[in-house]
Amino acid sequence: MEAGRDRKGFTLVEVMVASVLGGFIALVALGTLRTVTGTTERLDANCICAEELRFAADVMRTDMMNLYRDTDADATKLVGVISETTGGFATDLTMRVVGAGPARPGQPEGDIYEVQYFLHKEEKDEKERTVLMRRLCPIVGMEDDIELQGGVLTVIAADIVAFDVQFFDGSEWQIQWEPEQSMLPELVEVSLMGRTSDDEKKARIMMQNFVVSFPRMGRQTRGTSDETAGGENE
Repeated sequence: MEAGRDRKGFTLVEVMVASVLGGFIALVALGTLRTVTGTTERLDANCICAEELRFAADVMRTDMMNLYRDTDADATKLVGVISETTGGFATDLTMRVVGAGPARPGQPEGDIYEVQYFLHKEEKDEKERTVLMRRLCPIVGMEDDIELQGGVLTVIAADIVAFDVQFFDGSEWQIQWEPEQSMLPELVEVSLMGRTSDDEKKARIMMQNFVVSFPRMGRQTRGTSDETAGGENE
């Protein structure tokens, strides 16, 4: 054997060192990947929750802007009550609006509808969640029996943890607006709170609120618009 011959290959120590370094790099890469994946999932969940809250707020604000108003106080309807349920106290908001299209195609109905917003618990994938429901009922002579009016029942936001409405009568805020009220409130503030995840440790609470004002009917006779103004904060 020639004394000056170059050694080829790796020693056992070099192979072990390379293996350890490779394993360390793999662990770092896996941890980074998990962090990025988790961040992406949380971002997606936040975006979905924010979009649902924004959509629900837009739908409710649009209904309030289309509130049916008449010089006859009995014909104009906006009622907000808090009732006790099995899950605690819940807000129920009901109003009468001018419809933009038929709620039940092919069936007789007028252009005035009753819209109701309320929270409802349902099960999905063996888990219970709270959703915000919108019930659109055509007014066809059965105003006193909302269950018989039919109409369309729609989920407009899921995983809602709070639905609150406040009414400003010109001097103070109230948490209810009873059917016996003879006029509309000057302002209505609606607050929605949603949860981004079923996992309480990972869940984040997001909020969407807006305010709608109702100009007095007397302003309309002076040429001002009957359009309702509203604003929102996230």
